[in-house]
Amino acid sequence: MAFAGLKKQINKCNQYVTEKMGGAEGTKLDLDFMDMERKTDVTYELVEELQTKTKEFLQPNPTARAKMAAVKGISKLSGQAKSNTYPQPEGVLGDCMLLYGKKLGDDSMFGSALVEMGESLKQMADVKYSLDDNIKQNFLEPLHYLQTKDLKEVMHHRKKLQGRRLDFDCKRRRQAKDEEIKAAEDKFAESLQLAQMGMFNLLENDIEQISQLATFADGLLEYHTQCTEILRTLTETLHEKRDEAVGRPKVEFVPKTLADLNIEGVDAVNGTNFKNSVISTRPTPVSRSTSKTQPTHNKSDLFDSWTINSGSSQLSSPQHKPYQLELHPGQQSANASPLASPMKSPARTPMTKAPCCTALYDFDPENPGELGFKENDVITLINKIDENWFEGSLNGRTGYFPVTYVRVDIPLP
Repeated sequence: MAFAGLKKQINKCNQYVTEKMGGAEGTKLDLDFMDMERKTDVTYELVEELQTKTKEFLQPNPTARAKMAAVKGISKLSGQAKSNTYPQPEGVLGDCMLLYGKKLGDDSMFGSALVEMGESLKQMADVKYSLDDNIKQNFLEPLHYLQTKDLKEVMHHRKKLQGRRLDFDCKRRRQAKDEEIKAAEDKFAESLQLAQMGMFNLLENDIEQISQLATFADGLLEYHTQCTEILRTLTETLHEKRDEAVGRPKVEFVPKTLADLNIEGVDAVNGTNFKNSVISTRPTPVSRSTSKTQPTHNKSDLFDSWTINSGSSQLSSPQHKPYQLELHPGQQSANASPLASPMKSPARTPMTKAPCCTALYDFDPENPGELGFKENDVITLINKIDENWFEGSLNGRTGYFPVTYVRVDIPLP
């Protein structure tokens, strides 16, 4: 039996080579059969290509598709089923807007608008997932069944028909026994019948295939209808928020100075400020500008009205420690200003100095979220991210900067 099968394969190969190279003519089938073969080949290519392009339409990101395929393959090898969902671009953008909208806070109109749009995009992503499930179930799965069942069976009958035709032509060309030729002819006729019926049934299945296309179109229509409704509601909400922002009263902003932030400048480091000077009854800060711009002819009155404590440093150098002045009771400077005396102002409550650092070099930010500064800028420390990065604020700006670019003056608690 094995020898007979081998002999049959040799005969088919011999006939095939003879037809291709020797010029021998094989049995010709009619034009109708050849037309059905052509349409069947087109259908086979169409089904395979249509599945691929539909998947790309539903999931256009090739990197995400490759990652999902890799995770699926690894899960099969490890025996652990892992669900890996395709990241819809609407959902990714919506997550980004929700994250930063919430970070801006409830008092930010822009942050509230970001949250509204982020939630709408997330809804659109959910609708897109529903579309994916609908198309896969009602369009891709029928195509896959058609490819793996009906088309596969038709292609099998066509391949078998080709082999039996070669065997029949070979035996007839070699003038084999009549019984062998008759048996080959019967098998050839049987395969011809099966191939014709299979191709006919495949090509006459238009109703089912058009119904699948209609389901595809219905799913797309439903998807775009829902997205249109979501976007219409979103635009109305955003226009309302814009009008609310327009009618919101403007808030005047006055930038804080270094003194307001209780940050010492260069003069404080050199010891020329009189911030710690003490006047007889209560501590009152002495203005550096007043002491520096005092006229020369008033020096005698000044020293008549004020006495320097014996333990204080001399005034010859501005780098000596701050000294204390005492006002004798009943004395007043001849050139006293008619304005209210700072003695009558309540003493400023001492404030705890915030953690801060001084910039050693210029730092230009290269990435979003980094804080740029110049050399000698004083930066308020907020947090230490890790051993290489600080988080701080400068002139109302907040961001990250490297530890090696600054000198810590007051460390974080």
